[in-house]
Amino acid sequence: MTTPSPEQPLDASVPHSARVWNYWLGGKDNYPADRAVGDQIRDANPMIAEIAIAQRAFLVRTVRHLVSEAGIDQFLDVGTGLPTANNTHEVAQTLNPAARVVYVDHDPLVLTHARALLTGNPEGATDYVDADLHAPERILQAAAKTLDFSRPIALVMLGITAHVVEDGEAYAVVGRLMDALAPGSFLVLCDDTNVIAPAEMDEMIRQWNEAGENPRINRTPERIAGFFDGLGLLEPGVVSVTQWRPNTAEIGTVRPLDDFGGVGRKG
Repeated sequence: MTTPSPEQPLDASVPHSARVWNYWLGGKDNYPADRAVGDQIRDANPMIAEIAIAQRAFLVRTVRHLVSEAGIDQFLDVGTGLPTANNTHEVAQTLNPAARVVYVDHDPLVLTHARALLTGNPEGATDYVDADLHAPERILQAAAKTLDFSRPIALVMLGITAHVVEDGEAYAVVGRLMDALAPGSFLVLCDDTNVIAPAEMDEMIRQWNEAGENPRINRTPERIAGFFDGLGLLEPGVVSVTQWRPNTAEIGTVRPLDDFGGVGRKG
């Protein structure tokens, strides 16, 4: 793991978005203040916990596909959040023990947990980069210590681009990261929309932003598709994450949720 930067003191009395998301995923790295806010948002938008779980299942399916079907053995996971079950390196290294994974986040709380929990298979490599999404050059420079940028890499960005509220800047950041990757690399990206339950999703954003920590927005599926411009989209394209190649057992039971994404290949 990377040597951590000095950490800020943890204030368990102030709700924290990463811990709230961890709570929705059924994790244990959260406190009463986080659970209170999580319950408040879930009361306004009962689907949010389902979205959190569906997004994690999307991660598992896409990583499995990229390792097993596309031969990808390097992953750059930006905006990883707090570690929980089925992290990227766990899924990838179960299939290929030599897989190399770099996580990126800029929150000191996440850094503390990542250093303790994101330990990978000794045959591969698992590292953590303390960097902000708004600083793609820093991300690339630090990730190059672990990943080989002359070979294909999968860039994973789940639920993170909504924190870059201007479309132009968001597209530019993702584009800069993809530009640095070799041909044959992939982009795995998803984020929240407000096309299925608009009132509930917009209320969630209002409550989230009212906390004043890290504002975010909902984008339409069409605007999310814009992140894949210039890439070859894998079937079924940009869809609700529940409908991206669901497991056989899920077919006929999954319903669309306000979290859309896809997988695109760089030519």
